[in-house]
Amino acid sequence: MLYIVVTPIGNLADFTYRAVETLKSADLVLCEDTRHSAVLFSHYGIATRTRSYEKFSESRHADEIADMLEAGKNIALVSDAGTPVVSDPGNVLVKKLKERGLEYTVVGSGCAAVSALVLSGFDPSSFCFVGFLPEKDVDRDRLLDRFVALRSTLVFYIPPHDVKRDTASIAAKLGARKACLVREISKLHEDVIDFVLPELPENATLKGEMVLVVEGAPNPADELGKLTVREHYEKYLRDGMSDKDAMKAVARDRGVSKSVVYSELLNTEK
Repeated sequence: MLYIVVTPIGNLADFTYRAVETLKSADLVLCEDTRHSAVLFSHYGIATRTRSYEKFSESRHADEIADMLEAGKNIALVSDAGTPVVSDPGNVLVKKLKERGLEYTVVGSGCAAVSALVLSGFDPSSFCFVGFLPEKDVDRDRLLDRFVALRSTLVFYIPPHDVKRDTASIAAKLGARKACLVREISKLHEDVIDFVLPELPENATLKGEMVLVVEGAPNPADELGKLTVREHYEKYLRDGMSDKDAMKAVARDRGVSKSVVYSELLNTEK
């Protein structure tokens, strides 16, 4: 098991009993900066072996850490302060563990939204907390309209009795996006359920406290990249651009020169 341990952001006394015990009993603690963590560890008498785990080198070490977990090791991850993953090392590792079906959890967080974001493995670099959806459909639509084009990860609180209704409402506005339903955070039956809106897995347990994490809106440039050069060019013409401006826009979007776009348009001229 990987334990993603939340540490104090300032006062060393702001640390949970479970977090201390988790760090003491782990086989290894991955630290953003071992020297920084040494102060906290000394204060609480934590003598567990530590190892540096920096964000810039995370991709090189994620598989190695996953191998250690698969071999039966218990490993903890801490950042210099606060919650790992959110602007700190950890997201690459979480994604790797999800790919390989290995277990992980968050220890010591007091915020369900942030814990669910960490557990989801979605992009944590920019996220928006939406909270509970309004009861009335008109109010739901008005609220969700604000997030249709937002490219940040979205975090919703979902009552168990409204899961199917809420996921359907969100899908109707945002489309078929990747989503993650995180339930019973830090409890015995903690669960992380990956799916694509609005199709919840048939065997999903829909009980307990829940948080829904939804990927942000796709990058328009990524969608345009799926078009042929001519389709891309004609889209801008339909939007009201002149021939010259449409060609410049296509070249900019694709990162090529206007001459390359012009040549491709000539080759596909109807």
